[in-house]
Parts: sequence; structure tokens; C-alpha cells
Amino acid sequence: MNTQTHPRIHAKPDELVPRILVRVMFGLVACVLMIVSLATLTGRPVQNTPPVAAIIKERAIHLSGDASGAARVLDAHGTMIADFPSDKGGFVAGVERVIARERGKIGADMSAPVLLQLREGNRLSLFDPVTGWSAELMGFGASNSRVFARLLDQP
Repeated sequence: MNTQTHPRIHAKPDELVPRILVRVMFGLVACVLMIVSLATLTGRPVQNTPPVAAIIKERAIHLSGDASGAARVLDAHGTMIADFPSDKGGFVAGVERVIARERGKIGADMSAPVLLQLREGNRLSLFDPVTGWSAELMGFGASNSRVFARLLDQP
């Protein structure tokens, strides 16, 4: 048995985070967890959602994508609007996977179109009438939103 002790490596005392701050941080996390749990268990309605605005322009589209990031967008008549290679279609393919997952939860028709909507205030959103799922596309960044804005404007 080796009786030699190994020195413990520590940071310098002035580089350590004070214990009180670590405890406060964990206390805040516990408080937030309790508040969210309470709101969920009591069925409190969702608040602070974007206001409902009038639809200026709307287009029914069909999305398809694969795990490589390649994606294809068709209009309501089956005409191809866009065909994204794997290095350009990651966001569109990701949105398609979310819609497929939401539809899969309820066993809904996977081939139904989704609605790409431009609303007042220049807000672009995607709405799935089959599941009621929707997303404000600006929340994913300007470049991702711009991809869908171009789809709305194509003939």
C-alpha cells in the first residue's frame, strides 16, 4: 500500500466562486422549477404569446426533408418551389421533422400541407392546420426566416 499522499489541485482562493453565490444559484433554479411545476399542475393558461394579427398573404406548402439536411418544398398543386441541397436546407428539413413528429403523436395525415403566412407587422409564421402547431419564424433568426419568405414570394 502506498502511503504517499497526492496533493489536491485547487484554484487560487481569489479565483474560486464564493460558496454563497453557488448556493444562491441553486436556490434560484429550485424556485423556478417550483413555479413552473405549480403553473403546469394547476393548468394555468399560456401567456405572453404573440398577438393574433391579420393574415396579409398565405400559401399552402408541402415540406419534405431528410437527415442529411436536404429539403424539398412543393406548392399545393405538387409543383416544386424549392429544392435545397444538404448544406442549404437544414432549417427547412428540421421544421419538416418537427411537423412530422407532431403529426405522428396523433396519427395524423403526413401528406397534408402546412400554411406559410405573412401577417401584419411583417411577421412570418408557419401553421399546421392538422395539429394546430405553429411557429413564428423570426424567432429562428433572420436568415432562416428569409428562406421561408422567399418561398412565399415565388410564383
